[in-house]
Amino acid sequence: MKLDRIDRQILEALQNNARLSNKELAAKVNLAPSSCLERVRRLTQERVIRGFHAAVDPAALGIELQAMIAVRLQQHSRKSFEDFRKYMEQLPQVIQLFYVAGGNDFLIHVAVRNTEALRDFALDHVTQRKEVEHMETALIFESVRSMVLPDFLVDEG
Repeated sequence: MKLDRIDRQILEALQNNARLSNKELAAKVNLAPSSCLERVRRLTQERVIRGFHAAVDPAALGIELQAMIAVRLQQHSRKSFEDFRKYMEQLPQVIQLFYVAGGNDFLIHVAVRNTEALRDFALDHVTQRKEVEHMETALIFESVRSMVLPDFLVDEG
């Protein structure tokens, strides 16, 4: 899907504040509300917009610790990759799962109650998997995330 200038403005505005009403969004991008609503629907149908999310304070849910777990698989077969990925995707502690190149095969972002829960997660859900050759854990002390993706196609539109 080719994005025009207005599509890009809509995306930027929604990334900055997904709670904008359609009327507010339309005013920001200088469109009629009906045209703006149709563009947002199209962007959503085409999966350019993949969802709208609420940022929740982890502590409000009893999450005191987050970590990145680097995993190297024993075999680099499609079956090993798919089996491990499917297993990790269904675990509630897994916030994000990255399949990566380099010395490790996966980075797993987990959220847990405390250090004991992290230890239990690693022992019960990572090291016990037959696909896993090696695991390293890094605690996350603080994270900063930009909510707006850079637009590298802006000069092409």
